[in-house]
Amino acid sequence: MRAAVLEKGARELVVRDVPRPVAGPGEVVVDVAGCGFCHTDLHYLDHGVPTAKPPPLVLGHEISGRVAEHGPRVDPSVLGRRVVLPAVLPCGRCALCRSGRGNICSSMVMFGNHTDGGFAEAVVAPADLLVELPDEVDLVKGAVIADALSTPYHAVVRRARVLGGETVVVIGCGGVGVNVVQFAHLAGAHVLAVDLSDAKLEVARRLGAAETLNPQSAPEFGKAVRALLPGGADVVFEAVGSPKTIGMAFSAVARGGRICLVGYSDRPAEVPVQKVMFLEYTMMGSLGCRPVDYPRIVELVRRGRVQLDPVVTGTVPLERIGEAADALRRGEGLRTVVVPRAR
Repeated sequence: MRAAVLEKGARELVVRDVPRPVAGPGEVVVDVAGCGFCHTDLHYLDHGVPTAKPPPLVLGHEISGRVAEHGPRVDPSVLGRRVVLPAVLPCGRCALCRSGRGNICSSMVMFGNHTDGGFAEAVVAPADLLVELPDEVDLVKGAVIADALSTPYHAVVRRARVLGGETVVVIGCGGVGVNVVQFAHLAGAHVLAVDLSDAKLEVARRLGAAETLNPQSAPEFGKAVRALLPGGADVVFEAVGSPKTIGMAFSAVARGGRICLVGYSDRPAEVPVQKVMFLEYTMMGSLGCRPVDYPRIVELVRRGRVQLDPVVTGTVPLERIGEAADALRRGEGLRTVVVPRAR
């Protein structure tokens, strides 16, 4: 089968033939319909972030498709089902999993990091973690539920616990941040979306942002936020992953407010510890999503409460996967989905 492979030391993915995966006990093979190209994939390519499994490795963790084969100890009725795969697979046995925090499982496996991912015609997955997609959800676009929707859901609902009537600032309206806007709006919050791209801010408005702010027009960011949200925001989500935007988050949060870090950065950032103490800020990280929450997200999409169309801004065949990477490097669009197989 064809797959886009990260080779050792490479900055571009190589599309070549690789062996088709074989389902072991409790596993299935999924024919991939779509796999979203995420900033995490770009970190591996451009920023020297190491993968847990050394290259060669097939990247891609936002995966949807149809179950094509099954291994021993799997009910054959699973064949043909339309599914999305959780981006992070918990072990189900460790203390964190047993306490309901499987998204930070101590033995987690992530597609395109610990094991081969979805930039391929097929991928192997645990049968007990498949999430079925109803016919009303587009199978290709539904790939982004695996991360671009599930990660913001977890951040808004499980970590920051946004309440109706609260004020929320979302810094960074890319493929993840714009969905933080969606879920915060759905929770009943008054949302201020922040980005350097006016086009992305327009999408954020379509998805529920009551107000928008381009920092290029606001030299003093904290003051600009407070002019729109007197006293600052109850909750600030940082969805970029840079020391600068983390600093911006602290300048925008209200006394007693919450800061939720959703973006990934491998660089240290300054934290005003005296303000965290004196103003009783709560600072938290947010990673991925618990598999148990995926059906809730799928149902929100099925009912039209959460939108996919504005989020998926392009599709490319596997052979042109480099275009997806280049678009992300240029900051164009929100999510490009790679389609490994001809439809």
